[in-house]
Amino acid sequence: MLGVIKLRMRIHIGSDHAGLDFKNELITHLVMNGHDVTDHGPYEYDALDDYPDFCIPAAEAVAKDATSLGIVLGGSGNGEQMAANKVKGIRAALVWSIDTAKLAREHNNANVIAVGGRMHEADFVKLLIDTFISTPFPGDERHERRIEKIANYEITGDL
Repeated sequence: MLGVIKLRMRIHIGSDHAGLDFKNELITHLVMNGHDVTDHGPYEYDALDDYPDFCIPAAEAVAKDATSLGIVLGGSGNGEQMAANKVKGIRAALVWSIDTAKLAREHNNANVIAVGGRMHEADFVKLLIDTFISTPFPGDERHERRIEKIANYEITGDL
């Protein structure tokens, strides 16, 4: 993992049945790398479970603790990202490459990463997540301005 800085973070994670086994593997990976992980479920396989039941609580926990980050995952990551983004203050990014992991943090100050567990190999997803966690938000004015516009819209409904 050349270039990945190791930072201890509080991480909230949620998935659905499609991401359950992979979620458990990621929790082990994150804990072994020194992170404090809270698992928002699911805790057992149920093919009929609904990702909002687990991804929204993970996102809510991140929204309550600005020093934490979140991970939501499922088969594609799409619905999980959409659910997380319904929580006020969450900027969840669907990540599929190293560049999108970096840019989600550098340009959007994303606080939740959404990943499709069925879309990539496990080692690559771990690298995406490690990259996301270790990439700081530099706070460039243009990015701050854009993020503020999104936050204001979330509150007022006006641009």
